[in-house]
Amino acid sequence: MRHILFVCTANQCRSPMAAGLFNRQIAQLGEADRWHVASAGTWAEDQRPATMLARTTMAEQNVDISGHRSRLLDGDLLRGVDVILVMTRHHQEAIRAEFPDVADRTFMISQLIGQTFDITDPVLGTLDDYRRCAADLQQILRDGYTRLAELADRGAGNHSN
Repeated sequence: MRHILFVCTANQCRSPMAAGLFNRQIAQLGEADRWHVASAGTWAEDQRPATMLARTTMAEQNVDISGHRSRLLDGDLLRGVDVILVMTRHHQEAIRAEFPDVADRTFMISQLIGQTFDITDPVLGTLDDYRRCAADLQQILRDGYTRLAELADRGAGNHSN
């Protein structure tokens, strides 16, 4: 089974939306049983729900993240993860500095499509900002799925589960 972890800052907007969208995608592909999907935040406060606008944005796409609760990224959570997908260059640098043993498995989500750009945090924005963020995440996950599977398979050989 491939283990993937989506990471943002507070684990209340981008990473839970990415996890929700990816869970829907793999279910539609009939591959849900091949993946374990989780999310966390570099500065998360444990047990916070996704923001109201994140839940609304996902509900508009028939993705339910109402049960999501935030959690802080830590070494235990990283154990056994094949791919860590972060939203910004800052997240990538922070994880690589604090957890150097997972540096080779930590990527900006935009790298799935051969680019390196940050996914802007919509937390202080409007519903349209959340919709744009979700649309960007969905397109990256769709277009970068093959690359993500390759990274997960490669990552599985770099650690013990």
